[in-house]
Amino acid sequence: MGWSRDQIAARAAQEIGDGYYVNLGIGIPTLVVDHIGPDQDVTFHSENGLLGMGPFPLEHEVDADLINAGKQTITETANSAYFGSASSFAMVRGGHLDITILGAMEVSEGGDIANWMIPGKSIKGMGGAMDLVAGVRRVIVTMEHVSKDGTPKFVRECALPLTGVNCVDMIVTDLCVFAREDRQSPFQLIELAPNVTLDHVKTNTRAFFEA
Repeated sequence: MGWSRDQIAARAAQEIGDGYYVNLGIGIPTLVVDHIGPDQDVTFHSENGLLGMGPFPLEHEVDADLINAGKQTITETANSAYFGSASSFAMVRGGHLDITILGAMEVSEGGDIANWMIPGKSIKGMGGAMDLVAGVRRVIVTMEHVSKDGTPKFVRECALPLTGVNCVDMIVTDLCVFAREDRQSPFQLIELAPNVTLDHVKTNTRAFFEA
């Protein structure tokens, strides 16, 4: 019932227009690259200093020196460019990216996102998420609808440390898609995954949304 992780990524990819510059977070967002059509002009950005990422490499294409911000091996495109992280973050903070697609542990009904740490658990570092949600024009979250223990992840208020406040524009989960017209409006349920009912979504959601 519902979408697989790959199908979540495919649905998020539908939001990417021709000519867009797009940043992808770790987890489900990294799968988005594989759902861009060969005729689409899309340039993917990585905080570690790369413009122009292709799909994940086949085994014989792996180059250990070519990695994304999540340290996964990637492929180049014909227009790939490399630069320092200072230039990379200048692109983010300067508003030069059209969309960022991020994973999340919680999203609130007001568009807050928590995706960088769980208190008491060790983390590798902050990453670029705080810069991305502040500097990129549109923020899309891809995530499972509930955590491994069944706790809803779309909530009234985030209990985990925040990455950003009132910054999420769309949420794509394995059950459905929520979106809002602007950051003063409530989220609306705009699409259900196959074989998912509205009642099932309501049961597994703690946030207010318009159906």
